[in-house]
Amino acid sequence: MTSITKNLQDEQATIELGVTLSLWVSAPLVIYLTGDLGAGKTTLSRGLIQGLGHAGNVKSPTYTLVEPYELKNMDVFHFDLYRLLDPEELEYMGIRDYFTDKSISIIEWPDRGHGLLPDADLAIHLRYQGEQRQVELSGLTPSGQLIVDKLK
Repeated sequence: MTSITKNLQDEQATIELGVTLSLWVSAPLVIYLTGDLGAGKTTLSRGLIQGLGHAGNVKSPTYTLVEPYELKNMDVFHFDLYRLLDPEELEYMGIRDYFTDKSISIIEWPDRGHGLLPDADLAIHLRYQGEQRQVELSGLTPSGQLIVDKLK
């Protein structure tokens, strides 16, 4: 497993990290985003999704559980499982259909979907560091390790 840790000064730095990640990600890919409420998971997702080519607003899928983005040559699915009461709810929404060879899945609060989600290629953990944030990126598969190596 390859890991790196970076400090993020502010919201803009978090968005910029997402944009930088967009240069190195490609489908198929599963990204787990973890961290406390307000740590910057959705902000990082916004930078990544916009960096991949989405020109519009990126909203939090807190109430819908998933927000799809059809981009050139790929689909991006942004999941927020914070409000998920039971992992079995994912079965009802056809969770397996989202993970294809042409999809990138960004999953906030992946622990809430335990047992029904594929393993992550890249795990990103955000934590508070005073007024700033610290992010740890871990490559868990060869695809994820390549991304982390590019960010070093």
